[in-house]
Amino acid sequence: MLNLAKRTACGVFILLAMPLIVWISDWFWTPSENNPFLRPLFWITETSSSPWGALTSAVLALWFVWRLQLSMKKGIYLMVILAVTIVGGQAIKSAIKETVEEPRPFVLWMENEFHIDDTAFYSLSRKERAKVVEQRLKQEDRVPPWLSKHWERETGYSFPSGHTLFTATWALLGVGLLWPRRRYVSATVLMVWATAVAASRLLLGMHWPEDLIVSILLSGLFAFAACGVINRRVMTLNEAPSHCKT
Repeated sequence: MLNLAKRTACGVFILLAMPLIVWISDWFWTPSENNPFLRPLFWITETSSSPWGALTSAVLALWFVWRLQLSMKKGIYLMVILAVTIVGGQAIKSAIKETVEEPRPFVLWMENEFHIDDTAFYSLSRKERAKVVEQRLKQEDRVPPWLSKHWERETGYSFPSGHTLFTATWALLGVGLLWPRRRYVSATVLMVWATAVAASRLLLGMHWPEDLIVSILLSGLFAFAACGVINRRVMTLNEAPSHCKT
């Protein structure tokens, strides 16, 4: 467990580097329609958005089973634990969002630009919020149509970041399970992916650096707990050999 804790902590520190630098630098988000990285970052963020996030989880779960070379029985146990970890994390994230009620950066930008009160905005239903975004940005040249559509679908609260929690948890599961078994490329790709998604949430106007920081810390706790259970319950599972009766 000590080695697992060290690996998880190392992974958390690596993922925290980018949002901490942004937070310390006092960077403030504003729309930037000329940023050539925005559209690729949007495609990256979609890998952890509904409904694509479910497909991503299925692919990654099968990938873990394959790279860990597990039998069918162990593989099923592993996928159940992974599913509980990811879904449970998202449920906790949703509960925190509804408790803290922090507005998204793009909502506060709309408040300044179009005199929309954020409290009144969040008192509306999701469908009504999406309509407000659509109407206000219809003639807004600074916000490309594809980003406006993304905002219409993502009108919930900001803190913490569900996308970052999702990808960081998968990345740290990779650090905890794949790295010690020399699956270095897989673990590294997951870390790069998680960092790219976290960056996309900032540049798309969806989250503040603090949202990312807390999400990464939470993902470290979830991944550490899940890896501990997997190492104790799945990797050491004894499978009785089948015997043929004569």
